[in-house]
Amino acid sequence: MKSSNIGGQAVMEGIMMRHGDIYSVAVRKPDKDIEVKTEDYKSVLKSKKLLRLPIIRGVFNFIDSLVVGTKCLMYSATFFEEEEEEQKDAGALSQEEQRARQAKKEKEDSILMTVTVILSVVISVGLFMVLPYLIASLLHRINASETAVTLAEALVRIVLFLLYMLLISRMEDIQRVFMYHGAEHKCINCVEHGMPLTVENVMKSSRLHKRCGTSFLFFVIIVSIIFFLGFFAVVPVRTMWLRIVIRILLVPVIAGVSYEFIRLAGNTENRAVAVLSKPGLALQKLTTKEPTPDMTEVAIAAVEAVFDWKAYLQENFPEEAASEEP
Repeated sequence: MKSSNIGGQAVMEGIMMRHGDIYSVAVRKPDKDIEVKTEDYKSVLKSKKLLRLPIIRGVFNFIDSLVVGTKCLMYSATFFEEEEEEQKDAGALSQEEQRARQAKKEKEDSILMTVTVILSVVISVGLFMVLPYLIASLLHRINASETAVTLAEALVRIVLFLLYMLLISRMEDIQRVFMYHGAEHKCINCVEHGMPLTVENVMKSSRLHKRCGTSFLFFVIIVSIIFFLGFFAVVPVRTMWLRIVIRILLVPVIAGVSYEFIRLAGNTENRAVAVLSKPGLALQKLTTKEPTPDMTEVAIAAVEAVFDWKAYLQENFPEEAASEEP
């Protein structure tokens, strides 16, 4: 199976799909029509040479995913805001006043997006990196070794992550997002397994995929164990605040290494890699749900806006592509 290099994310009542230097957002609007928007993908790192370097590309790919993902979430949310009063006001405004209001809103959205991304990173690092260590470090009171504390930290991190996923999966709005997440995976699996992109084929495809962000988070946990055990074995650090600072400083490296493994997993059928991918795939049973056919229609619209799946099938599955020709 050759990777299609399509990546995506579920948003409110829709899906974002990215391929190469372009991404799309398809949203099922309240009137049931599908709105599709495409934009150029621009990395926060302008140097394309650096973006080809292992580990470094993973760090900036993670940052880009946060920025684009937040932007797409905010865009999808605009379809479901209460806008009746604003529309009435807009009708009474001149075109110049409407343009000024729109410009002000775009500026406010930009500021909100920046604050949201920063807060997301701070909360994620605090909740899944710093807090597990603070809890595990209580073992120092019974003279536990740093190795024991690091292993306990990993266990706490896993438990916190699972509890977080279980908690948010009970929310009705999040359940629908998880259903769109499943539709996103099903679309990519459909194409990468040589089937034409139809609702019927997408619905019978798997909702689990090795390149998923959930699997990425699992590898972040595993890689962090290896890094922390190795680092503190070589460089003993006795003060707690310095141990915390070092953990925070290692986060970009851990993210970069985890990205490389996810990238490898999506491009190989190696048995060892497949075995290591299984825990991440199992976790996806929490973060994806079976979608409805109308959700798969949204996913297909998002894919077709950025990816020529017919050309992909012709190149990688010529026999299947030929069988579909009239």
